[in-house]
Amino acid sequence: MQLRRRWIVGMAIATIAAIASSAAAATTAPADQAVTDKGRVQGVTSGDVIAFKGIPYAAPPVGKNRWRAPQTAAAWPGVRDASSFGHDCAQHPMPGDAAPLSASPAEDCLYVNLWKPAGATSGHKLPVMVWIYGGGFVNGGSSSTVYDGTSFAREGVVLVSFNYRLGRFGFFAHPALTHEAGKSGLLGNYGYMDQIAALKWVQRNIAAFGGDPANVTVFGESAGGASVLALMTSPLAHGLFSKAIVQSGGGRASLLPMRRIAVDQPRLPSAEKVGVAFARSVGIAGTDATALRALRNLPADKVVNGMDMGSLINDTYVGGPLLDGKLVTGYPDALFAQRKQMKVPLIIGATGADFGITHAKTKDELFRMFGTHANAARMAYDPNGIADFHQIAQAVSADRMMVEPARLIARLAAEQNIPSYVYRFSYVAHSMRTELHAAPHASEIPFVFNTLPVRYGKTLTDADRETARSALAYWVAFAKTGDPGDAGGPQWPRYNPVQDVILGFTHDGPKAESDPWRKRLDLIEAAHR
Repeated sequence: MQLRRRWIVGMAIATIAAIASSAAAATTAPADQAVTDKGRVQGVTSGDVIAFKGIPYAAPPVGKNRWRAPQTAAAWPGVRDASSFGHDCAQHPMPGDAAPLSASPAEDCLYVNLWKPAGATSGHKLPVMVWIYGGGFVNGGSSSTVYDGTSFAREGVVLVSFNYRLGRFGFFAHPALTHEAGKSGLLGNYGYMDQIAALKWVQRNIAAFGGDPANVTVFGESAGGASVLALMTSPLAHGLFSKAIVQSGGGRASLLPMRRIAVDQPRLPSAEKVGVAFARSVGIAGTDATALRALRNLPADKVVNGMDMGSLINDTYVGGPLLDGKLVTGYPDALFAQRKQMKVPLIIGATGADFGITHAKTKDELFRMFGTHANAARMAYDPNGIADFHQIAQAVSADRMMVEPARLIARLAAEQNIPSYVYRFSYVAHSMRTELHAAPHASEIPFVFNTLPVRYGKTLTDADRETARSALAYWVAFAKTGDPGDAGGPQWPRYNPVQDVILGFTHDGPKAESDPWRKRLDLIEAAHR
């Protein structure tokens, strides 16, 4: 009997040991593989970098999941091939886009990609950077080769990118959706919900790729920059990242009015009314579950309906993010002023000829917006009275939409003793200087990612390459420490509203200097009062 007991105990110990050994094997992987919470993935090694692409971070947002918060992705058996991008999100791609997609758009698009140093394992704790693309919330995707993360990985960073729903898939409301969600459900901002879901995926999984979930920097440009501000001020994103970079992301409420889900505002009907108008435009009447079923059964191209950045202003689209009261509770400038944003280090800035919109047709109309400061504005922007109207209009509208709001956000952060750093990217690639008088919107991106050959081919100069080296180095230094430091160039000081020192990326290299546009930005600020 004793022998039998010993045999049983021995067999039990052996079984437990075998199970433990099997579990250990399941959580370890070769260098070009990683084990996520849904299964193992196989990446691709290229020199000293391993890339993983097309990993689902949520279930496909199709069928009953259209216009729902992201649902849990299904687990997969064996090893999933992560060698190519998943679909970018459904859209009508813009011709001549500066960051063209390399994957076909589709509604099934909630995928994450990452690049890591080849030597990084789950035992490392490398800084993580998460990129959010721009495109006016109707265009864009993570598959663009301009956003390749190889250069970041070579500098010891785990670079993550992902897709989020766009256009009517990403921002939409309808009375039937409100009824379905009930009092506790999230509404309207499905694209932002995707961004939060992707950041939660990073928190759960990035350690398996050698990243540190406690050292995550979120950065984005244009709509991506606006998204970073939204995440910084959203109660639902709290704790998901520790640093932020806003590239041409605006920040002032007056320039980007948002609709409410079910409440009309002056000259801004509710998002539900716009949703009903869209449903009627495709032959769907009513506001009940039958209407919602019909909306979810629409082919994806009927929902897109040819809309892109050139046609996003219409009566059947809400225009982008919504004031839903849970995820988006207010405008960035107001929430920063109320000290309700995440208290994390911040880089923020714009380009030298950034994006802006004006309806003025003459210089007199343009300067009239400055009210009692009209003459001072005229002297600041057109001191000799001979400047080209279109260039002045571009400068004024860009200052209003991007440049001065960036300064405002930096000042509000600095007043809370939060490290903030302001830049202005004015460098124009040598091959473009006969065509461009200054650096346009989004032109800094291939420099930050050091993907210049994708944009400029064989026309690159040593000065172009050195500017890319500097931009990448400052961004990486910030991701590692929360301070961009000198990055091999001039020291980038913390922003102080009194001194107003910014880092300019100029044709003569990076320069830390008192903002040369201070006078005109003060006038923009005064016009907002």
